[in-house]
Amino acid sequence: MSWFSLLFTLWPSLAPSMLLVGLVGRQLGLRVGLQVVQTMTCSRWGTPSAQGLFQDGDVVIGGLFSLHYQPPATAHDFTQLPHYKPCTGLENLPLQYIYAMLFALEEINHSSTLLPNVQLGYHIHDSCALPPWAMQAALSLVGGDSTSCNSEALPDYSAGYGEGAGESRGDRPVPLIIGGSSSITAMILCRVLGPLSVPLMSYTASCPCLSDRRQFPNFFRTMPSDIYQARAIAQLAIRFNWTWIGAVVANNDYGHMAVKVFPFFVFQEETQGKGLCLAFVETLQRENIVSDARRAALTIQASTVRVILIFTWYTDVRELFLQLANINVTDRQFLASEAWSTSGNLLQNPVTSKVAKGVLGVAIRSSPIPGFENYLRSCHTSRRPHDEFLKEFWEKEFGCSPAATPLPSYASSSLKSVTLAESSSHLLNISTTPPASRPVQKASPPPCSGTESLEGVQNLFTDTSQLRVTYNIYLAVYAAAHALHSLLTCPDRDSPSGNNSSTCSSPKNIKPIELLQHLSNVSFTTPQGEMFHFQGADIPAKYDLVNWQKTPEGPLKLVLIGHIDGFDLHLNESAIQWSTGSNQVPVSVCSKSCPPGTRKVNRKGEPLCCFDCIPCADGEISNKTGSLHCERCPSEFWSNVEQTACVPRQLDFLSFNETLGITLTTAAVSGAMMTTAVFVVFICYRQTPMVRANNSELSFLLLLSLKLCFLCSLVFIGRPSVWSCRFQQAAFGISFVLCVSCLQVKTIVVLAAFRSARPGAGALIRWFGPGQQRGSVGLLTCIQVIICAIWLSLSPPVPRRDLGFQGSKVTLECAMASVVGFSLVLGYIGLLACSCLLLAFLARKLPDNFNEAKLITFSMLIFCAVWVAFVPAYVSSPGKYVVAVEIFAILASSYGLLLCIFAPKCFIILLRPEKNTKKHLMAR
Repeated sequence: MSWFSLLFTLWPSLAPSMLLVGLVGRQLGLRVGLQVVQTMTCSRWGTPSAQGLFQDGDVVIGGLFSLHYQPPATAHDFTQLPHYKPCTGLENLPLQYIYAMLFALEEINHSSTLLPNVQLGYHIHDSCALPPWAMQAALSLVGGDSTSCNSEALPDYSAGYGEGAGESRGDRPVPLIIGGSSSITAMILCRVLGPLSVPLMSYTASCPCLSDRRQFPNFFRTMPSDIYQARAIAQLAIRFNWTWIGAVVANNDYGHMAVKVFPFFVFQEETQGKGLCLAFVETLQRENIVSDARRAALTIQASTVRVILIFTWYTDVRELFLQLANINVTDRQFLASEAWSTSGNLLQNPVTSKVAKGVLGVAIRSSPIPGFENYLRSCHTSRRPHDEFLKEFWEKEFGCSPAATPLPSYASSSLKSVTLAESSSHLLNISTTPPASRPVQKASPPPCSGTESLEGVQNLFTDTSQLRVTYNIYLAVYAAAHALHSLLTCPDRDSPSGNNSSTCSSPKNIKPIELLQHLSNVSFTTPQGEMFHFQGADIPAKYDLVNWQKTPEGPLKLVLIGHIDGFDLHLNESAIQWSTGSNQVPVSVCSKSCPPGTRKVNRKGEPLCCFDCIPCADGEISNKTGSLHCERCPSEFWSNVEQTACVPRQLDFLSFNETLGITLTTAAVSGAMMTTAVFVVFICYRQTPMVRANNSELSFLLLLSLKLCFLCSLVFIGRPSVWSCRFQQAAFGISFVLCVSCLQVKTIVVLAAFRSARPGAGALIRWFGPGQQRGSVGLLTCIQVIICAIWLSLSPPVPRRDLGFQGSKVTLECAMASVVGFSLVLGYIGLLACSCLLLAFLARKLPDNFNEAKLITFSMLIFCAVWVAFVPAYVSSPGKYVVAVEIFAILASSYGLLLCIFAPKCFIILLRPEKNTKKHLMAR
């Protein structure tokens, strides 16, 4: 309803109270306009508002309650002033709320410490839970029911309440109102009462918007904000690891707030990324409740969700449960808001009980009020002859009419009429079966005998087992009383009365704005021993946690399983009976939590709670369930097989125990043995031409160097140490230089021998005699010894862990501290090999039947090919395979030299001895 149409609707009800113009006008300083019409004779439209229950006192507190639920038909034809007929359909529970207020006021009036010598009165109206009725009643409470609109009759709010107002009973303006049973009504009343600074204290309005002190500075409540309720249900979802939830909410601010706030609190509580997802959100509109409930039921049936959050009125929930029962959906777990978690109607309904078993809900906290049950059961129409509320209840309960009592005038305590309306959204334990509407004229029930009593009556009015909203009203009365006590307490009571007037307020001179300030600062201990104070407009959140459990008799029962104090959740999980009928917590997830060793990957186009689990990469771990990311292990650690923990990386090196090490060792030893065998053959046949040809000393020295080459490869195998790293490179470099030097000198001797055969070249051979040959080999080898000595003394190789290679093992290797030194060693070997290859290539066609230069050429080709291929293989090999590549190059080149040079000679010596003659060797 728009404000314009609302004003059109409300105007006929507001017009009779022209008093509002005077009230607001005085607040806004518009007294000039009133003075102009002072001399005019005016009267109020309609009759004075004689509605409600009134008792006089030094201070009168106003009360608004939704006592009836059936509004009358009101025609707005705009041809005459509308007449608002009384509401019908008395509800028992709101009647209990009224008597809770009366009970609290009687306790306070009998207290010797709280407001001593001050009697509190009350003026209570039925608001019917509809804004027009509530606004009319509120204006009547704060303005009084004066029949005149003269300025003298208007209460002077700047001076305070009481003295400026009429003194007739019911005409006294109230400084505070306890009411506003719904959030909408509370908002409207706050905006109307705001300019007058009249506090409004609600017992059921829970909208978070009412916490805004800028918009509603005069609002207070003893009901926690719905934000705290959403937080409480979020804590339950987190507690039971429910991440895939459906929601059915009312299509209004109450339901929409839950959809927005509930996931927010879950995400706020969960810092590890375990978010909550709403699989679906179904809205229920009261005007289309049947079709909406059927649609929501089908959605629940089709969904994989097992936990459903319901934020709506209990009447809507009843229709939803009926639809679920029709399609036999009875295995879902429901989370209930306080709007229906304690609904007696749903608990006792045999049809919905099949669906509703196991409901877990948040309820308004319950607290006992000592003496209240006796107070209710002692109520009797004979003791309250003018209490029309009680008379109507008596007729409804006992089917008889109490003895007629002459009604006094309006100034006396009376209850003349009652109002209408559907119950507030928070008064949810009420039965929805409406009693028959009272016709305008009906037969009077038989008179009561006078023996009727409430002692044995069991209904919502006399039931005090769980006082929830009732206790909120009880607290509201005490909060108002303590604020008045603070306001009326004089700090200088013993000083002369002339000085008290400036520091003290009297019951006849209470300013609403001062009471508002004292109400904001109120803090006291309730008769039940609880600390009470306001936090702005709110109170610290306290809720009960309830569970709907099956009973042997059939109906469900409400069981208290825990409570929430602020942010602390206290829950007895063992006492919960779930929807499955067991103590096993239901599972409601879109995807099961990823186990340790895996991480979550969201599915494209699906909610965050729907994901896949993929294993962590090598070297990464996740040690908890539902990890979003895998953590990389430190450099000296690696992930275990399950990817759940980092373990120290094992040291890896080329050892003698592994297959590769055994193979290379076997090849090296075999090469050394073959070299030794050739050496023995040459020793045995040292006098033959084949051995003596081309300096047998160089042949023996070459065999010795080849044996050293084979054996030096063994130094590369095994755990690297400081001395092994130094020795292996020196042995390798010197052994190969010695080998290649021998081949180079042999090649030079061959060339010199054939060149000396030319005329005039006879002196050439003298420069390459045996002494010169040995000296040349020694000189060439000493150069390599010097290079190795300088390299190993300045920057030698050291054992080091190679952490750059990714794997469960870390390689222990001999790291080249100086690449230059190693390059010089290899470069010098390569230089000698290239020069030897060149000389041998030039001597390959010399006219001898057995030309050793051919053998040297072929062997050096293999040697150079091996070491040219070695460089890229060495650089690109990982870990211990770098060492294996170097050993392979050493062995391959050594075998190439041994076989290419000495295999043909051994073949002739051993298998073709007839060719082992000087004649055959010298033949062309």
